[in-house]
Amino acid sequence: MRALLGFSVLVAMGLAGCGASPPATPSVKPVKQVAAAPTGPSCQSDQLSARLGPRTDLGHGQGSLPLIFTNTSRQPCLLRGAPAVVLRGPANPNGTEYALFHPIDTGRGLVLAPGTSGVARLVVQSDVDGTLGSNGSSNWIPTRLEAVPPGHGAHASLSTPWPAGMTVLRQDGAPRPDSWIEGVKADPAVTS
Repeated sequence: MRALLGFSVLVAMGLAGCGASPPATPSVKPVKQVAAAPTGPSCQSDQLSARLGPRTDLGHGQGSLPLIFTNTSRQPCLLRGAPAVVLRGPANPNGTEYALFHPIDTGRGLVLAPGTSGVARLVVQSDVDGTLGSNGSSNWIPTRLEAVPPGHGAHASLSTPWPAGMTVLRQDGAPRPDSWIEGVKADPAVTS
C-alpha cells in the first residue's frame, strides 16, 4: 500500500509539472535597424551651383572653407562622394592648375531637395613666411576653383571665384599634401 501511495504521489507530481509554464527562453535583443543608403538620380552639374563659404583658421597657415553645392533645379537629386577640385591661377613653376587630393570613398551620400545644400570641406595650406612649395613655388594665389561633382569624371565642372589674397602652398606630387577636399555632407555649417 505504501508503494502504491508513493507511486501515486510521484504520478501526481509529474502531472502537476505538465501544466507548468515552459522554461524561460533567453531574451533576444532586436537587431538595430540601419537606415538604407539614400537613392535617386545623381545630381548633374546643370542642377547645381557651387560657392565657397568663409575660411576657418586651423593654425600654422592651414584653413578650411566649405565648398557648398546647392540644388538649383526643381527635382531632388543624390550627391555622394568627394568632388574633384582644381585650383586655377597665374603662371607658376608647377603650371597654372593645382589638382587637390580627394578620397575615393563615396560615403552614404545625401539627397538634395530643391533649394537645399550639401558641403565638402576644403582644407588649404597657405604660405607661411619663408615657406616654399614644390619646384620653389611661393605665394601662389589662385583666381578660381573648379569643382566636378562626385561621379562626373572630368566633365561638367562648376566654377567659383577664389577668395582674394588667399595663397595656396603648392605641393604638386606630394603623397600627403596639406591641402585636400573631403566628401560631401548634409550640413553646410559643418567645418570639422
